[in-house]
Amino acid sequence: MTEINAMVAHEDGEGGIVLRHEVVDETFLPDGDVEIHVEYSSVNYKDALAVTPKGGVARAYPLIPGIDVAGTVTASTSPDFAVGDAVIAHGQDIGTGRHGGYAQVARYPADYLVKLSTLSTAEAAAIGTAGFTAALSVDALRAHGVQPGDGPVLVTGATGGVGSVSVDLLAGLGYEVVASTGKAQARELLRDLGAAEVIDRVPGPDEKVRALGKAHWAAVVDCVGGTTLAYALSTLKYGGVAAISGLAGSTDLPATVMPFILRGVTLAGIDSVLLPIARRREVWAQIESDLFPGHLARVTTDVPVRRVDEVLKTIIGGGVTGRTRVVVHDGF
Repeated sequence: MTEINAMVAHEDGEGGIVLRHEVVDETFLPDGDVEIHVEYSSVNYKDALAVTPKGGVARAYPLIPGIDVAGTVTASTSPDFAVGDAVIAHGQDIGTGRHGGYAQVARYPADYLVKLSTLSTAEAAAIGTAGFTAALSVDALRAHGVQPGDGPVLVTGATGGVGSVSVDLLAGLGYEVVASTGKAQARELLRDLGAAEVIDRVPGPDEKVRALGKAHWAAVVDCVGGTTLAYALSTLKYGGVAAISGLAGSTDLPATVMPFILRGVTLAGIDSVLLPIARRREVWAQIESDLFPGHLARVTTDVPVRRVDEVLKTIIGGGVTGRTRVVVHDGF
């Protein structure tokens, strides 16, 4: 039996979750068409929820977390993938119902995988689910006809994984980006990524969210939800679009129908979990061309997989900026 180093989450019998290093064998992994030597994963908010009691995302334990998996094919029964192919896998039940990327080996159905062409596995993992979601969000704005000359684009939660990559992508495409963050220490980073203006969290502490506020934004990329999204919707320009993917602030939406029926705004939901594989591969092809974040290295920090628990505890409290890439191949 092949020995596999893995970080495995267990229920501790007292209502808690413990993530620890274990050596497992291949029978621990589910069946799949393609076996991968995992080189990198990443840290996402969802990964933290998977090791949080009552986090609401893990289906059962024991579980190897890691919703992003980047590596090299070592065995395949699929004609679409050959030994040596560089691939990335994310979405579906990876890291929540099926073992994820915090292990040396992973095994998945072929229709979970995207073959990489020009991206390295290190770059793909740094982009990961968060960067992929950012690319989907930017693509949604463009699909709704938002052009760089139409006015400023607001990015909320701008220091997070989705937010920071969205700022980078939008600025690189020529949009005027206004980045909203509660982290004063990250203002310089956001300007380096191309933000034309960096503002505090919206709405301000003394600002009331009106049914219709003064129109500011041609579009919004929202990663926060709650009153932040309600404010953004109420201040969109006529015909504006909000691409939403997050709930870092709240799952609630205390808004009215006024922006939709009086300004014709669009609320575009962004999902990276159940997105069909054909569309997923199409978006990764775009990431390998015009949707590659030009400042990816600037927002990426590496952590060895054996220390990933420390970062997972931090991200829940909003203590992580940018992207954290998990080094698996020599991280145990």
